[in-house]
Order: sequence, then structure tokens, then C-alpha cells
Amino acid sequence: MSRTMTHVRFSGAQRLLHWAMAAGIVGMLFIGVGMLSTVAPTYVPLVATHKTLGVALFALVLVRLALRVTLGAPPLPADLPPLMRLGAVLSHWALYGLMIVMPLLGWAMLSAAAYPVVLFGGIRLPPILPQSDSLHTLLWAAHRWLAFAFFALILLHVAAALFHVLVRRDGVFEAMSPLPQGRTTPER
Repeated sequence: MSRTMTHVRFSGAQRLLHWAMAAGIVGMLFIGVGMLSTVAPTYVPLVATHKTLGVALFALVLVRLALRVTLGAPPLPADLPPLMRLGAVLSHWALYGLMIVMPLLGWAMLSAAAYPVVLFGGIRLPPILPQSDSLHTLLWAAHRWLAFAFFALILLHVAAALFHVLVRRDGVFEAMSPLPQGRTTPER
């Protein structure tokens, strides 16, 4: 039986966006924890950084989704069990969903509190909701709890990546690896 070779990597732009956004999202999670745990003078710059980075990540995820729709993704290994395949698909869409929902929730939460969303450089975003204390409370709780869910999903994503690279050795990690490679794997 002959095997044909296919490239199994995401495009350079997709890999760059993945790793840049991964660093930004992890930074956002730590900044968020820092904001919740301090009343020190560092609070104000943390909030400004959180807002600006959140808007930047929101813009980048839209570009990333456009690339994903346009360029697609390498196929998962043919021998991946159906439950793992389903988990991979659902967890990736959940990650995309949270990358979109979290900044929108933050913006909506600040709008409902009548707090201006002012980014670095003095760029001011318009409110997307009217002022409402009860809505602000609800959105704040949703933003907070979804941040915990996002963190858990990121940990699951990292664990799956490690599983693919260390246990299965099936090329899934190499598809998104930032390291230059000419790796190809046989179709199964």
C-alpha cells in the first residue's frame, strides 16, 4: 500500500496569530487576577492594559477566524478516536467563542457601569449598552466566571497538545509549532 505525503501545518500567519494571541490571552488572565487582587496604584495601569489588550485580541481573533475559514486547518490524524476528534473540534470552537465573547462582555460590562472604555492613545470606544447597575453586576459575574472557564479550557488545550507531542507523536502539535519545520506525515 503506497502512502502519499501531505503537509500538515497551518499557514505562517495562522501560527503567528496563534502564538501571539496565546501570549496575550495568558497575559490577560494574569492581569485580570492582578486587577481583582489589588487596590494599589498599579490598578489603573492594569485596567488600561487589560482594556487595550482585550480590544486588540478581539480584532486579532476576527482576523484569525477569517484565515481559518479561508485557509482551513490541517486534518486531524485519521486514527484519532471519534470521541477525541469530537473533543478537539468542540474545544477549538469553544476557545474561539470565548476569544470573541470575553472582550465583548468586558466592553458591555463597562458600558453598563457607565465607565468609559478608553484605550492607550486616548481612543475612546462608544458604550454598547445603556447604564444599568443590575446589568453591570450580571455582566461582571459572567466575565469573571467565563474567565475561569477560559483558563480551564486553556489548560485542557495545553494538556492535549502535550499528549499529541509526547504520547501520540502524531504531528498535531507540529501543525501549529512556531519552529520552522519541513515536516510531512503520511496520510492514513
